[in-house]
Amino acid sequence: MIELEDLPELIDPVMICAFEGWNDAGDAASAALGHLDETWGGKVFAALDAEDYYDFQVNRPTIWLDGGVRRITWPTTRLSVVRVTEPKPRDLVLVRGIEPSMRWRSYCNELLGFAHELGVELVVVLGALLGDTPHTRPVPVSGVTSDSTVARSLDLEESRYEGPTGIVGVLQEACAHAGVPAVTFWAAVPHYVSQPPNPKATLALINKLEDLLDLRIPPGELADDARAWQLGVDQLAAEDSEVAEYVQQLEEAQDTAELPEASGDAIAREFERYLRRRENQGPKGEKPITGHATERPKDEDED
Repeated sequence: MIELEDLPELIDPVMICAFEGWNDAGDAASAALGHLDETWGGKVFAALDAEDYYDFQVNRPTIWLDGGVRRITWPTTRLSVVRVTEPKPRDLVLVRGIEPSMRWRSYCNELLGFAHELGVELVVVLGALLGDTPHTRPVPVSGVTSDSTVARSLDLEESRYEGPTGIVGVLQEACAHAGVPAVTFWAAVPHYVSQPPNPKATLALINKLEDLLDLRIPPGELADDARAWQLGVDQLAAEDSEVAEYVQQLEEAQDTAELPEASGDAIAREFERYLRRRENQGPKGEKPITGHATERPKDEDED
């Protein structure tokens, strides 16, 4: 584990978290974190001790060969940092892991300890759940918070959920009790096509992050993958009349529920996103988005 002292001072850091498992329908949330990490080349600077939080009979380690040497990768949670330079410099602390098997309060306290040491100003947690939503419509993404002040400032709903929860809900409450501003975004994944991947839901979460943090996140192949995914589900639904009829019922129900908003805030948000993308385009097309992993001194033990 690399010590925090190896990191330079961060700029307006935001911690973004996603956890595989119960909170991650279609792997949409963890894939969104993976997209950020891959886009800007995140470098891991810390990892939680796997033995403290994981049952290895539930989440088993894997053995792999590294140039003929057998190595073990343990299930854990890793933290990396990337620096985004446009439209202005800002650091993103990416927290990606598997939902822990035990000691959730200690787990959250350890993550909040990192947030405190790094000067994190906001925690954003990504999740995905199964819902009665048609695959043919835009993915519904709800933003909630447990902090009334954050709810007012960011125009979000204050959470009123009661019932079973996962590590996403526990971390959200831990942030509230610690006085750390926190937001959770939930993408709704169609329950009739819940198997991963779901690039359409992943892209919807990426778009929400853009809106919240005023960033331009390059979509890479996500847009094409989302279109291909929807086309594939369209073809499967067309082969089964009962599924096609059910999808039509979901479409009608969602269109009716969203009709009041269709000509107002939703259109305004899409137009604002369009303008932001235009600002990052040059005369010959889209301007490359620059960003890089936050540099750190080389560890003495590294080759």
